[in-house]
Amino acid sequence: MPDVVLNINGHDIRVAQGVSVAAAIAMAGSAVTRRAVGGAARAPLCGMGVCQECRVTIDGRMHQLSCQTLCADGMRVATCEVRP
Repeated sequence: MPDVVLNINGHDIRVAQGVSVAAAIAMAGSAVTRRAVGGAARAPLCGMGVCQECRVTIDGRMHQLSCQTLCADGMRVATCEVRP
């Protein structure tokens, strides 16, 4: 299968086609996707979209489930780890 290149928090990463965004985030070096109201780091837990802990912004659309979204070439992903 061909690779796809996506951008996670301003950094390009190359992954195999069929990889979930949650897996690509982990491959990029951090599984943290969002922060709880109290500031605690959150990461995917269930892997099937039920827990909602994997929510990220994908191509400008907030609250997308990264565990249920496959990587696409040129996709732009922002987690809570983005620094202004």
